[in-house]
Amino acid sequence: MLETPHVVVGAAIATTIPNPIISLPLAFLSHFALEKVPHWNPHLNTEKKAFGKVTKKSTYIVIADSTLALFSGFGIAITKSQNFGQFVVIILACFFSILPDLIEAPYFFLNLKSKFIEKWIKFQKSLQVDTSPLPGLATQLVTIIASLWWIFK
Repeated sequence: MLETPHVVVGAAIATTIPNPIISLPLAFLSHFALEKVPHWNPHLNTEKKAFGKVTKKSTYIVIADSTLALFSGFGIAITKSQNFGQFVVIILACFFSILPDLIEAPYFFLNLKSKFIEKWIKFQKSLQVDTSPLPGLATQLVTIIASLWWIFK
């Protein structure tokens, strides 16, 4: 799944459950639950194996998605925070919601190889339910809209 849906779901969790002892682990675990929703994203692992690196097209998609995720998380945190502590919890929930993917980033973009990262990628791949672009992006859009409704209702 792209990063933006993960971030918006993480923010929804933190705005609904402001207690970080509960919301931060839930935001982290939400990542794995969302991987079970049929979705589309660039196939970084396939590209890395086929070409030795991630393609430029996929890199641009990752940059655009990461930028949107960053602005979404900060925007939600700014508009929904009653105080600095709540702002921090929302930002941390956004971070925890994408942490499983961030662990993979050095492998894909810095060519850092380790047994841990390779096992982590294999684990994450075992959870993913991939589909073609149109329905796969539609499920992510629905996830974002539902989460935004949850946040701003």
